[in-house]
Amino acid sequence: MSTLVSRRAVLRALGLGAGAAALASCAAPNRPRYTADGARRLTMWGSWSGDQATQIQTQLDAFNAAQQDFAFHYVPQGALEEKMLTGIASGNVPDLVLWDRWQTAKYGRRGALQQIDAWAARDGVDLGDFYAEAVREMSVGEQAFGLPLIVDTRAIFYNKAHLDEAGIAPPTTWAELADAAEALTVRKGGRLERAGFEIQDVGLFSMWLGQAGGRLLDPTERYTAFDSPQGLEVLDFWDDLLHERRVYELGFSDGIDAFAQGAVSMKYDGPWNFPTWDAVDGLEYGVVPAVVGPQGDTGASMGGFGLVVPTDAPCPEGAWELMKWWAVDQENSLAFSKISKNIPANVEASRRAVDAVDDRFRPMVKTIEVAKVRPPVPGYSDVETLALIPALQQVMSGDLGGSAALADAAAQGDRILEANR
Repeated sequence: MSTLVSRRAVLRALGLGAGAAALASCAAPNRPRYTADGARRLTMWGSWSGDQATQIQTQLDAFNAAQQDFAFHYVPQGALEEKMLTGIASGNVPDLVLWDRWQTAKYGRRGALQQIDAWAARDGVDLGDFYAEAVREMSVGEQAFGLPLIVDTRAIFYNKAHLDEAGIAPPTTWAELADAAEALTVRKGGRLERAGFEIQDVGLFSMWLGQAGGRLLDPTERYTAFDSPQGLEVLDFWDDLLHERRVYELGFSDGIDAFAQGAVSMKYDGPWNFPTWDAVDGLEYGVVPAVVGPQGDTGASMGGFGLVVPTDAPCPEGAWELMKWWAVDQENSLAFSKISKNIPANVEASRRAVDAVDDRFRPMVKTIEVAKVRPPVPGYSDVETLALIPALQQVMSGDLGGSAALADAAAQGDRILEANR
């Protein structure tokens, strides 16, 4: 990390911000490579692989064909963030990265990402065209470190045949969800054959907490706030579903697509599964917005990806041109939405996608418009991954009570937040 620190020190000594230094040239530690047509060969990294990697390359091919200066190629990466840090120290980084937005607060502070405010101001890019929460998630303080590309949220997916057979309407509240899940569950000889509702992803706790009227952090965002009556209400509701109503069993859907197979009647999920489930013969399903909590709170979580330029990227100006073409231009955003079944982070493009791409986006866009991101403050990502999620997993497995788990996670989380101030 000493090399990274020295690189940043050199930039400061020269009086250059990240944006000013980036757009000065397409300098690179290694000799630039060009296509036969004279376009500069550039690289994009991301964690997406398989079919999703093909989707990205298809979009890059469209950009490559739309101009003559740059030719992008996508390279999937495991352990993406760690590879970026080591790459910055060694001078081996890509030009552009498909970035999980919620890591911005952590890695932006480490000097791993370049600021974009000066570029946006120069080229008239209005960050107000994107969902404000997505922009907030890609910022540290008042400094933006990338452009939001896609937004996601979780909505209720339901098997139409199961609900029609039981004469049940899609749920809109916690109470309706619990009753419907219980009625839809099928057991034979005590053995679970069909789960009424899949509940095992503790990473959705923030969504449930919002529906209960709670908060992850206090208003100052300096301390945790999930060790609260609302946090315990979420865990009590989960306990009721799992152990009283017995609508699901942990591990029931491990290793299989239980919803596609008709073994789960309802679940929270996102639009990325449309292509998979549309291809399943006989599966008819619907989507409704996330349910509201006991007091009518419309808690929903927003996640998604953006585009960022790493520190010391070989050709930042090429990366910025692709970022604008892809994320700012609504037509290009919609083109990728059609390819990937993801919802654009551009607000107007997301609304257009309901009619232009898939009308099943409608309940998701409705949910996104009230959704909140996880706190984009330094240290919070570690609070969730190192403290909160492990504690919630212990609750689900029965190894720890809800009150003790939340208290332990809050104490550890407060220490993490303090260490990052």
